[in-house]
Amino acid sequence: MKKPWAGRFEKDTNEIVEQFTESVSFDQRLYREDIRASIAHAEMLARCGLLTQTEAGEIRQALRLVEQEIESGEFEFQVPLEDVHMNIEAALIQRIGDAGRKLHTARSRNDQVACDVRLWCRAAIDRFLGLIRDCQRVLVDQAEAHRELIVPGFTHLQHAQPVLFTHVLLAYAEMLERDHGRLEDCHDRLNVSPLGACALAGTSLPTDPQSVAEELGFEECFSNSIDAVSDRDFIIEFVFDLCLVAQHLSRLCEDWLIWCTPEFDFLDLDEAFCTGSSIMPQKKNPDALELVRAKCGRVCGDLMGLLTTFKGLPLAYNRDMQEDKEALFDAADTVRDCLVVVTALVRTTAFKGDHMERACQMGHMDATSLADYLVGKGIPFREAHEIVGHAVRSAAADGVRLEQLSLEQLRSFSELISDDVYGVLGVRNCVDNYRSHGSSAPAEVERQLKTWRERLGG
Repeated sequence: MKKPWAGRFEKDTNEIVEQFTESVSFDQRLYREDIRASIAHAEMLARCGLLTQTEAGEIRQALRLVEQEIESGEFEFQVPLEDVHMNIEAALIQRIGDAGRKLHTARSRNDQVACDVRLWCRAAIDRFLGLIRDCQRVLVDQAEAHRELIVPGFTHLQHAQPVLFTHVLLAYAEMLERDHGRLEDCHDRLNVSPLGACALAGTSLPTDPQSVAEELGFEECFSNSIDAVSDRDFIIEFVFDLCLVAQHLSRLCEDWLIWCTPEFDFLDLDEAFCTGSSIMPQKKNPDALELVRAKCGRVCGDLMGLLTTFKGLPLAYNRDMQEDKEALFDAADTVRDCLVVVTALVRTTAFKGDHMERACQMGHMDATSLADYLVGKGIPFREAHEIVGHAVRSAAADGVRLEQLSLEQLRSFSELISDDVYGVLGVRNCVDNYRSHGSSAPAEVERQLKTWRERLGG
């Protein structure tokens, strides 16, 4: 099959090289963006007198037919044509002849692919913004439905202080909100059209790249043609943002994997999101959570591959850049699936408040509240910390909770302790006495819920 660049060559491309260098097996998913950008380019060429209006109309009509064939599965992509761009162009020329041959006027595959990928990433980010909101909504729904539940808060995976379970769920929503903001920022930065930069130096032909940028919905047109064709920062930034989404989902999954063990038993995963064992009949395995956790590593690998590929590329375009798409598509597909799974899983999970409350009775989690109580009596915090440490050691030795110590026992550690201490000790009292901004205080958590409902429009 004759290559569109074959004029300088006498030999055919080695079949091994054709298979090694082709990208159509994965970049064919850019066909919509390629056709959209090609139509905008053709219309610009007509406005600039490089095509007739009739030729531009023929190109537009033929490209729409090609698009329909691809979507219906009738179109057969050819490996010898290397990529999605040449496949579509060859089909165009086959249908309309010379008008199709004129389409590549004042355009290179370098600016063409850069434009296609920016269009693809822009649309993908829009979809991710919606998926993140969906996940946040189910987290907020569960948070609202379980306002009264108290769960141990952990540091170092050790019991730390009691918190409202709603507060924990909203912490995941906060993580995803930062992801949402990063993706919006990435969307703004990548929304620059590179079309018209050509191979790297621009063109001597009369063109109007700005009008193409406007037609394709870009906020700006490129400023430097070399940078326009060699920039893939937007892909790396997008995949980095996806890595953080994956990391946050992985952290949620890690917590829930721990919480669904018999030792914790804080939640009950819907059976539809679990699998069984081929040998142990009793097993109910949380495979979906484990796979989300694992796929985070896969997405991080995609990012590392991109960073390594681009770390030393000279200006401007290099064929190395072909390797960006598989990592990009894999990261986007993987994180999309993870978000969909986690959203559905969170929606269907049942929570065991009685087990959470029982766990809160372990670990002397009201110790910090007792220290704060002593601070309120005028004792310096470090001294209060030591006093409470002695009280905890005594309670632990007797196998009782701090609130079960008698007033006489408590006063043996500090004479400033009086009977009002029992309004501080105990898990529920701890939570009710929180008051600082953004804390697990019931009023603060209600404020957070209200904020989230307004933000999510519900």
